[in-house]
Amino acid sequence: MSHLFEFFGYPATDHSPEAIRSAETKDCPFQTVGCTKKLEGTPTGACSLKQPSFAQPVIICPTRLYADNHQVLQDVADKAFSPGLPLIHGRQAVAEARTRGEKVVAVFGKGSGGEMRLPQRTGGTGSYWVDWILALLNPDGSLDEFVAVEVQTADTTGNYLPSRQAMLLPGRPIVQSTAGVNWENVCKRIITQLVYKGQLLQREESCKKGLFFICPAPVYDRVMKRLGGREGLTSVHLQSHAITFMAYEYVSAEQRQDGTPIPLALDVQHTTSVAKLQERFGNVELPEPNVYRDAIQAALSGVPNPNRAGR
Repeated sequence: MSHLFEFFGYPATDHSPEAIRSAETKDCPFQTVGCTKKLEGTPTGACSLKQPSFAQPVIICPTRLYADNHQVLQDVADKAFSPGLPLIHGRQAVAEARTRGEKVVAVFGKGSGGEMRLPQRTGGTGSYWVDWILALLNPDGSLDEFVAVEVQTADTTGNYLPSRQAMLLPGRPIVQSTAGVNWENVCKRIITQLVYKGQLLQREESCKKGLFFICPAPVYDRVMKRLGGREGLTSVHLQSHAITFMAYEYVSAEQRQDGTPIPLALDVQHTTSVAKLQERFGNVELPEPNVYRDAIQAALSGVPNPNRAGR
């Protein structure tokens, strides 16, 4: 059993005008458009679940992690490149770097305003796409280096519809539902993806800091458990074959007022190597090196990628 912990961006226990209005208008305080998490074509407003068996609520919508104007991406840029560099959408970053006469970070990803297409995987199934690319540009607008970012929240089982319907009623009653977290699916899928994309990125000449993985703290804990514990994943410095885990948790609810979303804070940073993950998985078939670099440069120049496009 579980219930919705947050609904359209606000805690289920928040009865403020802001929380009620957000649910009525199907708004999302974490992005400029409304809620895009759909159930049978209808925005669900389901940000996170609370299960009695877990001390922490579990975020189930990736957009929930993009609070404060995608602060998580700024955190990655600060760690990978240099603190405080501005993040600019897509190709706009080229002109911004030249105007400023200094380095900036070009952001490619969902809703970033920039398109970057990558070739299909061998056999035409799937792609090499990651959720975000952060590309460090030189003052002349050319590519210096880049990092890739994967974002993962929890998958659900069962049905949280009873909880959702109740939250739309006067008084916003909290009703239990059958929804749960499919931890097995989360771990199996994301670990495989991290191994594959980590191997791929270490072949990229311009990817000097590797892959960053952003997730809620409970997801990180489960992934670490599945990998046999963090103790077995030796820490390394940022490098091409590194994978950096960045886990976020809720700031204490006592530190917020009704009418505002609960802040998130970076809880864990841990950098290990692709090789350590490879120890638990077999080899995979990889493409030619530098497919990411070529795709970034094509996106920055506005020239179509010579490789066959696909996402």
